[in-house]
Amino acid sequence: MARVAARTPAELGFRQPAEWEPHRATWLAWPHHADDWPGKLAAIGWVYTEIVRRLARREEVCLLLPNERTEVSARRALSKAGADLANVELLRVPTDRAWMRDTAPSFIKSKDEVAVVDWEFNGWAKYPNFHRDNRVPLGVARHRAMRRFVPRARTKGVVLEGGSIDLDGEGTMLTTEECLLGDVQQRNPGLSRGDLEAIFADYLGVRKVLWLGRGIAGDDTHGHVDDLARFVRPGVVVVANETRSEDANYVPLRDNQERLRSMTDARGRKLEVVTLPMPAPLVFDGVRLPASYANFYIANGLVLVPTFNDPNDRAALGILSELFTDREVVGIHAVDLVWGLGTLHCMSHEEPA
Repeated sequence: MARVAARTPAELGFRQPAEWEPHRATWLAWPHHADDWPGKLAAIGWVYTEIVRRLARREEVCLLLPNERTEVSARRALSKAGADLANVELLRVPTDRAWMRDTAPSFIKSKDEVAVVDWEFNGWAKYPNFHRDNRVPLGVARHRAMRRFVPRARTKGVVLEGGSIDLDGEGTMLTTEECLLGDVQQRNPGLSRGDLEAIFADYLGVRKVLWLGRGIAGDDTHGHVDDLARFVRPGVVVVANETRSEDANYVPLRDNQERLRSMTDARGRKLEVVTLPMPAPLVFDGVRLPASYANFYIANGLVLVPTFNDPNDRAALGILSELFTDREVVGIHAVDLVWGLGTLHCMSHEEPA
């Protein structure tokens, strides 16, 4: 008897919701890998307490902690900061780092079920300490008792980070060629653009992929789209804009804007493109950092936006306030945080209601 092929999540009615759709929770991991923030780890803990404090007012926060000592320290800091610990679930889960956007699973939703997609994680094809992070989706699925889908292509797991994609919840995805197709990255050798689009269709319910070019200077991930361009509602995209022609971001960001202005979404709508300024170049110890206002995080009734002690902070907050009129838009000081080569969106992952 012929074997019947397993049905894909899309065939079962699943899709990945947009970030602005209602959340059950935000998933975070407490920062503990000192090499991510050399000399600044203590300060980063206090940045996290402010983020957790604000999120816990709006939705549940699921916070991963690697050991008892870290849990005691985190609980003490959160209490001092006035966080609502009744709305914070502390989970003892070993991690290598704290970048949950890339290590948590993709949450997908059908009419009556939330499930997870467990992508492979390989340390951005750059770092050797990723094996505990790669097990995070399995731990999340078990904790929530959720169905878990594991994409495979040519007998191998498919590598994907959440920061490399952005979705509108209606079948359209943003990503970059640099990250998923470029020669430098080593995520899925041998998989073509068409192969990846088919996988996204099967597992995330994507019907159209909008391919941008390169990411921003200083990005340690080979061009993650969440530092570059984001959906803010169906048919509307904000994109980073650099006005200084001498800056390394000037040409690639102009190219991405031109691409977006010529694109339509999965429903055939021509995109409305809103530009978001870039802060002045931020350099620490000779390293260009990936400072970008596009790395904001959308929560229930709230948008957290990274700020950088820059004159454009106010402009970026104003633009996003006009786009998210139904939410409080709050700036979070991220000069220390970005020394770890990521900010608010990189550290967080939403779980849909």
